Amino acid sequence: MEIPLTHSPLPTPHSPLPTPSSPVVSIKNLNHYFGKGSLRKQVLFNISLELKAGEIVLMTGPSGSGKTTLLTLMGGLRSPQDGSVKVLGQELLGATNNRLVQVRRNIGYIFQAHNLLKSLTACQNVQMSLELHPQFSESEVIAKSEAILTAVGLGTHINYYPENLSGGQKQRVAIARALVSHPKLVLADEPTAALDSKSGRDVVELMQQLAKEQGCTILLVTHDNRILDIADRILHIEDGHLEIDSISH
Repeated sequence: MEIPLTHSPLPTPHSPLPTPSSPVVSIKNLNHYFGKGSLRKQVLFNISLELKAGEIVLMTGPSGSGKTTLLTLMGGLRSPQDGSVKVLGQELLGATNNRLVQVRRNIGYIFQAHNLLKSLTACQNVQMSLELHPQFSESEVIAKSEAILTAVGLGTHINYYPENLSGGQKQRVAIARALVSHPKLVLADEPTAALDSKSGRDVVELMQQLAKEQGCTILLVTHDNRILDIADRILHIEDGHLEIDSISH
C-alpha cells in the first residue's frame, strides 16, 4: 500500500531532541505503585528499556500486566515515582508540568478508543493536534490536516463526522491526528482491538509506513498476534516484569 506523503515536514520543535545515536526512550530501574498506605500495590518492577530512533517495537502481555501504565509513563501522561524515564533527552522523573508539555508535543498518541470528538469533522479532529504548535497559521493547519488525511486514504472523507465513518476509518483519523505534527515518538495502545482482521492489518501497516517515512519510533501495545510480524522487536510484560526482548526480524 504505497501512500506518498504530500505534506511538508514541520519545523524542529523548541524542546531539545536526542542525537541520532542516542535512544529516543531510555528507562532505568523504573518502579511504579498504585494506591497509598496499606493499599499501596507495586505494578511495575525494575523496568529498564531503550527504544532507538526509527524502531517499531511491540509490547505484549496479559491484561493487568502493566503495559498501559508503562506506556503512559513514557508519554508523560503519568508522573514517574521511582527510577529514571528519559524521553527525547528529557528526564521525566520530577519534571515540571511545562517540561512534560514540551515533551508531549513531540509524541503522537493512538488509543484503542479513537477518542475523536463527535462534534468535529475528521479534518477538525486532526487540526486539534496542530493547535499545540502555535507557529502555524490557520491556513497552514488546515492544509497540513487535509494532506495527512489524504495520505491515510481519507481524502474524500475530510469533512465527514465520526458517526459517518467506519471503525477502520475512525482509527485512520486517529493515526492522522497522531502523525500530522511529525512526532519523534508514537505510542499506540491496542489500536487494532476494536477492528476486524483486514481493517486492523491496514491500520498497522499504515502506521508502519508513515512512521518509517517520517523517521519516528513506534511503541505499540497489543494483544493482536496477527500483527507481530511488523515489529523490529517484541517486548513482553508479565505481572509488572519486563522480559528480555525477542528479535522479530
